Amino acid sequence: MPAAPRIPSSEQLVERLADRDVLRRLSAEPLVGLGAGRALLMQLAHPDVARGVAEHSDFAGRPLARLFGTLDFLLIVTFGTPEQVGRIAAKVRGVHGTVRGDGYSADDPDLQLWVNATLIDSALHIHESVMLRGGRDGPDDRGLAEEYYRQARAVAEVLGCPLESQPADLAAFRAYMADMLASLEVTDTAREVAGAVLWPRRLRALFPALAVFRLLTAALLPGTLRDQYGLPWTDNRRRTATLMLRTAGGVHRVTPGFLRRPPQAFLVRLAAYRVDRTLSARRARRRAPAP
Repeated sequence: MPAAPRIPSSEQLVERLADRDVLRRLSAEPLVGLGAGRALLMQLAHPDVARGVAEHSDFAGRPLARLFGTLDFLLIVTFGTPEQVGRIAAKVRGVHGTVRGDGYSADDPDLQLWVNATLIDSALHIHESVMLRGGRDGPDDRGLAEEYYRQARAVAEVLGCPLESQPADLAAFRAYMADMLASLEVTDTAREVAGAVLWPRRLRALFPALAVFRLLTAALLPGTLRDQYGLPWTDNRRRTATLMLRTAGGVHRVTPGFLRRPPQAFLVRLAAYRVDRTLSARRARRRAPAP
């Protein structure tokens, strides 16, 4: 049986969330969003996560719901007040308590660790390979990854994964990621959910944007996972993705921060609204009588 989640007290939450400057600095960059598909497919590569999503979500009807839900929660923990974070985290934990099946549970701290790890790893991957490529790489930027990791652990902690159960520092985190990637095996269930996300039938009107989303997700994924998902990858696709990422990085480096980053208050309001709406819809579906 997985260990029971351990929820930080109100005082611990206030103390933890007082230190979010680097987490906010990187999370506010729109370019980090390019790693969203990468993070989601890495999460699904864990068989228990894939089964939980397949058995407890309408991934065919609402293929992007989990992606946006995870990102919205990250935004709230990053930019929200301790009261906002505590309120939304309690609601998410309530939903997690209902997501369980044969051998897995959404409130398993190990699964929470893995989900948050994919978000951290993807943000750092974008920062290091896209945002800094050919740009300034001063002492502040070189130390950002270590501090970002330290602060981003709070995302899993507020859901019940205590700090001592997470890698202690960036080096330990890199080792954890390497071990996990070497052990993961993409299942048919994961490929089915990934297919619904990458080729959503109900969003065909967004075909151009989805084509770019698929291409960049494939480009940013670790090669072993890309191969296991069976994502198309040719020299021409690689060159196109490289050009897109270099262009995005170049635009990022010449655009002033105040023009790149949306207001934090707006991000929190939008994320809280979507999380509340999603959780309310889940509760309504559970209460609806079976047909």
